[in-house]
Amino acid sequence: MNSGEAGWEERSAVRVVPPVQPRKLVKVPFVELAEGRLQGVVSSGSDIARVYVSSIAAETHHFNCSTNNNRPCGGAGGNYRCKHLKALIDEAVKQYGLERVARYLKVEASDGDDLNYLLQGTQEKAPAAMVFSRFLRHLAYLEVPASPEPLTEMHWFPALGAVR
Repeated sequence: MNSGEAGWEERSAVRVVPPVQPRKLVKVPFVELAEGRLQGVVSSGSDIARVYVSSIAAETHHFNCSTNNNRPCGGAGGNYRCKHLKALIDEAVKQYGLERVARYLKVEASDGDDLNYLLQGTQEKAPAAMVFSRFLRHLAYLEVPASPEPLTEMHWFPALGAVR
């Protein structure tokens, strides 16, 4: 295993990287680069009980935005991205950095570029339930009391120093 960042591909546990910039989790509580998409959960600006599941596919840049119960977002359509998708992109850049997000989405970007203007996809249905389920799973860990003992459902993850 190489030293540094190359070794993460050979481990079942990935090093947690702190955000590039501080983020406020109120508007976009969950953002991830996974399953070939930038995806996450964005809070509604008008209803505290509503959230939107938004995603942008790598390479094609096709996007989707719907409520957590699969009702389409009224602001997205055709090739127009809604404010939820714009918020998702902005928070992803804060979390992971422009270079990493652009590389994942397979778009050429340099410092100072706004990804909102570089992505040219159109609206296309994407699975929202899986993303929302992952978000709920992350929320459940906030309710777990602090303990030095390993979590039962994660017992198969080796300690970071155990894999060499």
